[in-house]
Amino acid sequence: MPHPALALAPEVAEALAAGRPVVALESTIISHGMPYPRNVEMAREVEQIVRDGGATPATIAILDGVARIGLSADELELLATHEDVAKVSIRDLPHVMATKRHGATTVASTMRLAALAGIKVFVTGGLGGVHRGAESSMDISADLTELSQTDVAVVSAGVKSILDIGRTLEVMETLGVPVVNFGADEFPSFYSRSSGYSAPMRSDSPEELAEMMRIKWDLGLKGGISVTNPVPAEDEMTQDEIGALIDQAVAESAERGILGKDITPFLLGRIVELSGGRSLDTNIALVRSNARLGAALAKAYAAVAPTA
Repeated sequence: MPHPALALAPEVAEALAAGRPVVALESTIISHGMPYPRNVEMAREVEQIVRDGGATPATIAILDGVARIGLSADELELLATHEDVAKVSIRDLPHVMATKRHGATTVASTMRLAALAGIKVFVTGGLGGVHRGAESSMDISADLTELSQTDVAVVSAGVKSILDIGRTLEVMETLGVPVVNFGADEFPSFYSRSSGYSAPMRSDSPEELAEMMRIKWDLGLKGGISVTNPVPAEDEMTQDEIGALIDQAVAESAERGILGKDITPFLLGRIVELSGGRSLDTNIALVRSNARLGAALAKAYAAVAPTA
């Protein structure tokens, strides 16, 4: 049964009760990741892609302090346009809910709320991880800790290119998080299909990924699975193209003293500006691709998942 603190949309509650596939979607990408109206257009399109793939979408957010699993069209619009929507990671959930605020959930907090609702597949754009310079700043995303302890498969286009990908992969190995790349041998880097790092594991079918999920949790191995899905080749920005833009944005963030949870929205927004909007097009394309894989994975897992 879903946790009593959650408010499930009727279609989500019905799908979960019937054992039908459900795909969780985050909301930070709506309120902090893209400009209006592209953000709400993207959110609605991604939900439709999930439906077309045979699963029920469940966009997750905090509205008036209530953790909502599945949003109406009006609630999506509110998230996309409201001027005071907090960026909510795990540590922020109690405060935002207690103060009755609106909040957009990150990868970590979406994972936790999805798990409480009984949802096993979650689609996002890119994972958080170890920030560049983390050896002195200690800036490491809570996404990694959450992956190590919450039983949800997270479909992404890899670690965000603005991060230290090598160190992020090392941390996930230390935490025991399986990292499996879909259909390719090289680990992707969000905007690009390549990163210079080999993928720790590879799988070529949603059915095989679903079997991994079942076996992992049947063995009592707590934590999630990072499923990486390279951006479609026709939509990618090469490492050379994106690398210079990232370096410039990172340098500007350091000059301005931008730190902590403010740095990722700043860097992603600045890269959109520096790329003339091309990075935003790539971001939207990879989220679409991830939604298609996420729906297929949710269907495949529903077919093999143990019944209560």
